[in-house]
Amino acid sequence: MKISDKTIRAYALKNALSYNGKAQQGAVISALFNEGMKKEEVKEYVKKISEIINEINSFSPEKQEKEFEKLKNEISEREIREGLSELPNVPKTGVVMRFRPAPSGPLHIGHIISNMINSLYTKKYGGKFYIIIDDTNPEETLPEAYKNIKEDCDWIFGNVYEYLNASDRMEIYYEYAEKLINKNSAYVCACSQEEFKKFAEQKKECPCRKNSIKHNLEKWKKMLDKNGFSEGEAVLRFKSNMQDSNPAMRDFPLARINLHKHPWQKKKYRVWPLMNLSVTTDDIELKITHIIRGKDHADNAKRQEMIYKALGLEKKFPWTFFMGKIKFTDIALSKRKLNTAIKEGKYSGAEDVRLPTITSLKKRGYKPEAFAKFAEQRGLTDVDKIISQKDFFKVIDTFSED
Repeated sequence: MKISDKTIRAYALKNALSYNGKAQQGAVISALFNEGMKKEEVKEYVKKISEIINEINSFSPEKQEKEFEKLKNEISEREIREGLSELPNVPKTGVVMRFRPAPSGPLHIGHIISNMINSLYTKKYGGKFYIIIDDTNPEETLPEAYKNIKEDCDWIFGNVYEYLNASDRMEIYYEYAEKLINKNSAYVCACSQEEFKKFAEQKKECPCRKNSIKHNLEKWKKMLDKNGFSEGEAVLRFKSNMQDSNPAMRDFPLARINLHKHPWQKKKYRVWPLMNLSVTTDDIELKITHIIRGKDHADNAKRQEMIYKALGLEKKFPWTFFMGKIKFTDIALSKRKLNTAIKEGKYSGAEDVRLPTITSLKKRGYKPEAFAKFAEQRGLTDVDKIISQKDFFKVIDTFSED
């Protein structure tokens, strides 16, 4: 059954009038299930829902009331369900979701906003919520971050199924790299960065792309060999499409040589996976079913879906939703900048009450439940929001009082 724009508008207006003029996408999606929308159809409708909500949220309360009067007969009498909207394609065993923090500095309010909803959906449906510490960039990995991430996530989420270190999974990443080479979907590129950039800009294939599978396997072994390629001399690339209209999709890198000493693995490995190889490998191996992530990862999701297809696993690609960002006007949310400021003595540590870190929020007396209520009310939305720190915490304080 086709859901009409009028029906979507009616539910969006009803929700806006119930929540101070601001309709929430998750609540509207939940309501549309009352009208016969199926879970697998959410992806089809989500763009239209977002467009309508953006328009309605720009109306004055008076105009919203006037518009709703015209459309109220379009919808059922049932109330919009409170709580999280339903996810499509949920297995009987529950959902499997993940959060991949990089151990490059203290976790902060941005990580709560981005990932609390993953934790909540795992609680709603049951299943597994993994924390994968993304420590495959040796020079950016801080030894103290492993313990700090676990303490922060245990406190704020409370339902972590398992903690994994990406650097402990290197042999699995190598196995998948070789699978891609054997399927002629990856090749070792010995072009310099400047040379490859020129090829990409001209939408031309570099000479390395024509190497045979056997030749690429030999070059891959040479990357792994301490007496083989030096740092910067070769990278493993995914064979996508050098004519892709999006330059970011053109034969993107999967792994590179990095000789920097790793704080956990020391000098055990010299070839390190880049995000799209490690993330895709883990999503496949851990059987991730649903991914909710920021819109800034839209290109990465496309790259990862390409890898699934190359491996013949396109039907197992997780259901993915891209959340809108909350952009603070007066908080710097860069882990590196926060870490640098702490090292320079500008703050007493990650728990300094002037910082937006998770340890600071805990010290200031905030409770995880307040952030959970915020995430639940916000729901699934791709709408960006600009807000000041003061106004944001006013909302959190309201939830803390409930």
